[in-house]
Amino acid sequence: MNERPTSSQSSPWLVGVPGEPVLSGVNWGGLKTLYIKEVLRFFKVQMQTVWAPAITTLLYLAIFTVALGRSGRTVMGVAFADFIAPGLIVMAMLQNAFANASFSLLVGKIQGNIVDYLMPPLSTGELIAGLVGAAVTRAFFVGVAVWLAMLLWPGVSVMPRHLGWVLWFGLMGSFLLAFLGLLTSLWAEKFDHAAAVTNFVVTPLSLLSGTFYSVEQLAPSFRAISHANPFFYVISGFRYGFLGISDSPILVGAVGLLVLNLALWAICYSLLKSGWKIKA
Repeated sequence: MNERPTSSQSSPWLVGVPGEPVLSGVNWGGLKTLYIKEVLRFFKVQMQTVWAPAITTLLYLAIFTVALGRSGRTVMGVAFADFIAPGLIVMAMLQNAFANASFSLLVGKIQGNIVDYLMPPLSTGELIAGLVGAAVTRAFFVGVAVWLAMLLWPGVSVMPRHLGWVLWFGLMGSFLLAFLGLLTSLWAEKFDHAAAVTNFVVTPLSLLSGTFYSVEQLAPSFRAISHANPFFYVISGFRYGFLGISDSPILVGAVGLLVLNLALWAICYSLLKSGWKIKA
């Protein structure tokens, strides 16, 4: 008769106490794998995810400079083309960060393979880091592509004056839209829901945030509404990094965006931890 191992004996097949996690600390290998998977997902179709948004942004620049910039128009003391160029760069970054983050979990729910994200030994924080990190990476790919194209654009100057502020506001803006995209992918049940958020929230907020004009030219009521738009602080601060001028307090925008991103991270963490709309 076989004897069962006592509590003092350990089975050679037993790695740890049943029910207790074996991995401790950060699962760097799993996090790296998830991040690379998400980056390769959009990079395999880079004509659609990187270069097409860059070309669309350049069309905005061409249309507005031809329509409004040929007469020597200036905004806040700089040429109109130089004024709108930084805003167009970061606007493309924002929209693509949202598009990338709002796709992964949503397509997993629709295709029924959401388990691929939930079963690996990744904590909630590691899952957020992988998804959001890939979205920010796509945003910077698009931003660099647009910036390189604008360097060759005649009559436009896009050489940064304060590189630190360019990187900070580009990073904070990309994180902001990545978190919003992740929340959208959790809430949405079909692609129409994500498209509705893009068309009725992200696009209006980005276009009405001072990309093509200075909010100081608006009526007081509309100016107050613009100052309540977080996209405005991203674009204004990003423009300050290129031109050295701003229509918003730089430090207020920098700190405010950091606080907002921390709040959105907490919301994403809480919802993912609870399994809202992704677990039975």
